Amino acid sequence: MLGMLLVVTLSSWAASGAVLRLLQRWQVFDQPNHRSSHEIATPRGGGLAVVPVIVLAWIGGGLAFGTIPTGFWPLLGGLLLLAAVSWLDDLRSLPAGLRLAVQITAVALGLWGSGGDALIFGGILPALLDHLIVGLLWIWFINLFNFMDGIDGITAVESVAVAGGIALCAALASLGSDLVFWSASLAAAALGFVWWNWAPARIFLGDVGSVPLGYLLGWLLILLAGTGQWAAALILPLYYLADATWTLGRRALRGEALWRAHREHFYQQAVQRGFSHAAVSSRILVCNMVLAGLALAAVAGLAWPVALGLACLAVAVLLFMLAKQDPPAQNSRDRGENGSP
Repeated sequence: MLGMLLVVTLSSWAASGAVLRLLQRWQVFDQPNHRSSHEIATPRGGGLAVVPVIVLAWIGGGLAFGTIPTGFWPLLGGLLLLAAVSWLDDLRSLPAGLRLAVQITAVALGLWGSGGDALIFGGILPALLDHLIVGLLWIWFINLFNFMDGIDGITAVESVAVAGGIALCAALASLGSDLVFWSASLAAAALGFVWWNWAPARIFLGDVGSVPLGYLLGWLLILLAGTGQWAAALILPLYYLADATWTLGRRALRGEALWRAHREHFYQQAVQRGFSHAAVSSRILVCNMVLAGLALAAVAGLAWPVALGLACLAVAVLLFMLAKQDPPAQNSRDRGENGSP
């Protein structure tokens, strides 16, 4: 498996470089504006490299191991639909209602293909209600993952950490080689992209990258929760969940349009105060490593209130640092992703 993961990482790295040249030739650039965190026009659309590598890895792994993920083909259909519409949104802004309708369709396809595997409440709720709640959570996760893609390296790092954490938790809990490989290969593909996306970024994921990645990571988290490891599934993406939910909740209370770009996320506040993109993404990486350790501890038997409480404390410390801590005098602001909702 390690050899295949190395191939996935190198393939993502090479494909990202090739897509960068294509985007430059096509002149698909993310232009800086008063709501963005970057200062020069940068190619946008790295998902055109990362997402196909993940799909090919999953198909290749399924053929190599003699299995294809349960519900993979409906999931793939939803993924391709999301990627196509997100690419169009990168080229020309699409109505929020259309994007939401496509997300609902993609999630419905994923849930239909997964069947009973998507039940995360252990049969306590009727299947229809369970699926409805899971679907709403999945749609929210897709959007918050896209919303949080606002500075260099942040979503690539988050993808590596969350997917890698799922793989480790699945391995520790003996949940099967399939879930381990799907998660590890997604982490490997994101890792290959980090080279190009770390500050100062040479290419951005774009919606064609962040939306499909949120879709796939959401599915993997649902699978992990469906095995009874719901505490780990909640802990691993907790920073993104906290930052996006808190920020958008405040905007909703003020009656602001949630889909419009802004600079109010905690990580954006840190950049505005003078932290470099690399410094912010590095702090998020450290927090994610702590969260992964706590998720593994929860799988190993640590009481979930303790594991979740410690995870909330770790995220609270990070949010405080991002919102209140002053940057070192030598730090300088570098380029970043487009401002996120």
